[in-house]
Amino acid sequence: MIPFNDLLALAVNRKGSLKAVEAQLPAVLEPAALRARDDAFYLSAMMRRIFRAGLKHSLVDNKWPAFEEAFFGFEPEKLVLMPDSMLDERMQDTRLIRHWGKMKAIRHNAQLVMDLATEYGSVGQWLADWPAEDTVGLWQILKKRGKQLGGNSGAAFLRMVGKDTWYPTEDVVAVLKSHNVIDKPPSSQRDQKAAQQAFNHWQQQSGRPQAHISKILAFTVG
Repeated sequence: MIPFNDLLALAVNRKGSLKAVEAQLPAVLEPAALRARDDAFYLSAMMRRIFRAGLKHSLVDNKWPAFEEAFFGFEPEKLVLMPDSMLDERMQDTRLIRHWGKMKAIRHNAQLVMDLATEYGSVGQWLADWPAEDTVGLWQILKKRGKQLGGNSGAAFLRMVGKDTWYPTEDVVAVLKSHNVIDKPPSSQRDQKAAQQAFNHWQQQSGRPQAHISKILAFTVG
């Protein structure tokens, strides 16, 4: 497998300098910062990611204050009790993005957040304690137990809240394929685990977060 320093050199060559590479790396929070966020914050971010899917992110972000108001600040204890009739009312609110499937996912994912809080203490605690060498395990939990969190949505949510995660963009997948780590986009658990092993290897070599490694890989081709 290609050494990480060779990948970094390729990224620096394409971007012009190490400073230019470093300036574009995503933020990764320390465990204490992840724990400090409340469950409503994580539910709001989770749902914002879901509503962003297929839409211009700025459109969703501009409407998000209205979502926060309409859905009780995304306090999960309130949202799990929301009846269909109340969701129907929200579907008439022109300030919101009126997508019935995504609206229904709010209630389901509020229950997921509450369940994770019961199991781990809080969503922030769950994220903070989860080992980086099994990032794809987080994706799998979000996909299996959440609603509308398949595909790249799990990784996108983790990136949004500052949890270290690699991200299977087209550029990242192209690099992994070129080095025979995988031979197709990692949609199966088998391919995800193979890619995870590569990221673990590069992390051991570099000491960098996997989110940074992922971005540096993308810079080598994009």
